Formats: sequence, structure tokens, C-alpha cells
Amino acid sequence: MGRIFISAAHGGKEAGGIDPGSIAGGTTEAREMILLRDLIVTELRARTFEVLAVPDDLSAADSIAWINSRGRRGDVALEIHADAASSPTVRGASVFYIANNNERKSNGELLLVGLLRRIPQLPNRGVKPDTDSGLGRLAFCRQTTLPSLLMQVGFLSSPDDRALLQNRRRDFALGIADGLASWSRVIDPTPGTPTEPTYPSINININGQNYSEQGILVNGNAYIPIDLVDRLRIDLTTAQNVNRVTYRRVVYVKAVELRDFNISVAWDGGTRTVNLRSILVICKGQMDQIISRGNTSEVQLQLFLRNNNENALAKFPDLPKLYREEASIEGVNYDIAFCQMCLETGFLRFGGDIRAEQNNFAGLGSIGGGAAAASFESARIGVRAHIQHLKAYASLEPLVNEVVDPRFRFVTRGIAPLISQLSGRWSADLDYGAKITAMLQRLYESAGLM
Repeated sequence: MGRIFISAAHGGKEAGGIDPGSIAGGTTEAREMILLRDLIVTELRARTFEVLAVPDDLSAADSIAWINSRGRRGDVALEIHADAASSPTVRGASVFYIANNNERKSNGELLLVGLLRRIPQLPNRGVKPDTDSGLGRLAFCRQTTLPSLLMQVGFLSSPDDRALLQNRRRDFALGIADGLASWSRVIDPTPGTPTEPTYPSINININGQNYSEQGILVNGNAYIPIDLVDRLRIDLTTAQNVNRVTYRRVVYVKAVELRDFNISVAWDGGTRTVNLRSILVICKGQMDQIISRGNTSEVQLQLFLRNNNENALAKFPDLPKLYREEASIEGVNYDIAFCQMCLETGFLRFGGDIRAEQNNFAGLGSIGGGAAAASFESARIGVRAHIQHLKAYASLEPLVNEVVDPRFRFVTRGIAPLISQLSGRWSADLDYGAKITAMLQRLYESAGLM
């Protein structure tokens, strides 16, 4: 039977200091995850599983390196986190897996079911590809060479989730151990795994054409020959985080990593084909300009919103249309504004300090230093204020419509023409721009533009 690696998120050294993770209710994510991890390890060892706990003083990158240097075929790796949100009402557990890996998705379902059977009071937030995470990729899912999953066991910022975790910690551990045991048996059902692996072949399609050479499937992930990467004019010589394997004297590269090099990657399980597209309508380098044209249709925006919140359009049925109209008037990219709205409101779930009735889709503050967020008389005016605030940051040009943004005059005009420059300005979150960009990439991929 394969071994199980478990990492408790945070607690190691990051940027010269100890990373506590999220902080809420007088505790830290690092502390809670270490306590939970220790119980999981004890439970699994009692069931005769061999378990390796990642040292707590390692950074995130060093934790992955520690696992990779010790892992072998048949092993699995899990990292446990406690999420945080601006609203204490946001709750629930979720599992993230590497995108385009249906096998890993099913493994994540085993893990989540195990936890929720023991803690049915915990809301189920689902099993999601790492492209749905805030930054659009998760290093633990991408860079760990073993089959790996990242589990959010709940929200530390939620008093309900926090109380469950602290009062029923053993039940959490038992549930996660149940899921890990099931997952480990799926990955390595019998002892005596051959030392020389045999990987199944897969087909490769590039820009609609079948490629003559085949790739391989490693732990459910598609790998393609390095020769093909060279033909795509991608230089990976300095890309140390791209996973490679040597199999039968050929070097293969994990296909999903090519998304960072303007290659669209998709998996067709029916034909066992990895589909690559290098001819894209939009490339990553063209996405960052706030003052630019949008690329999606109203229907594509509607579908994106509905696919992430089936009730989103019930209260705001015209919101995609409003964003396209208002942004086009001021020369702002409506795709960027729309994705920022999705990030700020949680796909119109709201749930924080701002209520849906306020028609405030971008977390705009009021004037005078009050704690309350701004309110607008209609959805259109709320969208207009959002667009105007973006234009204030991104452009020196005057507004076309009358000012409705209460804080327009306080912005240093043109200080942030790029999405990345909104970080630390629109939000104190230094990853804010990266999160909008990740959301934008999700939108374009769903629309078939990337």
C-alpha cells in the first residue's frame, strides 16, 4: 500500500517571517491545521497506513520539495487549509484538484464525502479545479509530483465553522482519514507495485490537427513530449516549476503547465486526447489593460455568471448587458469590470457588509469616512459608478456621463492603467490584481477565447 503525505498549511517561514495563515477568533490557521493534522496522522497510523507529516517549519515551496524528494509511485499527498472570507457567513469545506484531471476530481470527491459524513453540519462547497481558486492555480496541486489534493476544511473566519473545528476536531480527523484511506486504496490497491512504471498512451491534438506522436498519462495528468513543446516555440529552460518525467528515454512535460505560456489545454476523456491550442483569440499579455475593448458577448457573460451561481441573474437579469453598455461608453474593458464584480460579490452572492439592495458591485466606499459602503438607486447606476471608479484609476480622460462614483475625485487619475496595479489600491490585498486576472482567464476559457 502506498504512503500518505500530509501537510498542514502555513506555519513555515515566508518572506523572512513565520506565516500564520488566516487569523480569526483568537487563533491562527497554522495552529488549527497542525492540531488537526496530528490527529489525522494518529488515526491513519492506527489503521496501519504509513504516514509522513511534512515538517511545520518549511515554506510552501520547501514543503513541496520535501514531498517530491521522498515520494514514490503509489503515494498520495494532501495539504489541509482553513479558508477565510470578509463575511463571517461564508462557510463550508471544499477540495481543489489540478485542472483537467478527472481522476483527481473523483479522488477529491472521496475525500470530501469522508469529511461530510462525519460532519454533516458543514456546508459542501464542492470539488473544484485549481483554476477556480483565487489565483487561478495552486502550487500544491501543480508542482507536487505525487497525486495531490488541497482541502479547505472550513472557514476560520466563520464562527460556526471555527466552533465545529475546535469542538469536534477528532470527528474532522476521522472523516479526513476515511477519505484518505479510500483515496490511497484507489491509487495503490495492492502491495508490491512494480518499481518500473507503465504509463498509458494518450492522443495529442494541436489547433484541431492530430499530432503523430503520443503523450502519456501520469497520475491522471496529461504529459506531452518535450519535442512538441519546442515546436510550439516555448522555452522551458528556465521554467523550474514545470514538471517533467523521463519515460522510455523520452522527456515529457505536464501539459497543463503550458497554460502559463499562452497555450489552451483541455482534456477529452472520451477519446483520451489532450487538446492544445496555440492560436488564441486572446493571449495573457493582452489582458491587463483596463482601458481597452471587451471580447465576450452578453450571452457568454450570462453563462459564466449562471455557471458559477445558478441564482445570480434572478435579481439582476440585465447585469451583463449593463456592464457592456456602461463600460463601452467610458472606454473601459467590460470583461475586466465584470470579472471584478464577480470577485467582489462572490458571483452576486454578496454575504459581506454589502447587501444586494445597495447595487454596489465593486465594494465602493462612501465619503466622509463612514463604515457603510456606498448605495446606488439602481443596478445601472451602481454599474456606472463601478466603471467610473475604474476609469479614474486607469485613465486621464474625462468622464462621458455625469459623475455618480462618490469617491471619483479622490483617486489620482491614471495611476493604475493595468489590472495588476489595482493591488494595494482598490483592495489592501496584494494579490487582488492577480485574482481579477485569474477570474478573467476563467471567463475567456469558458467562452472559448483562450
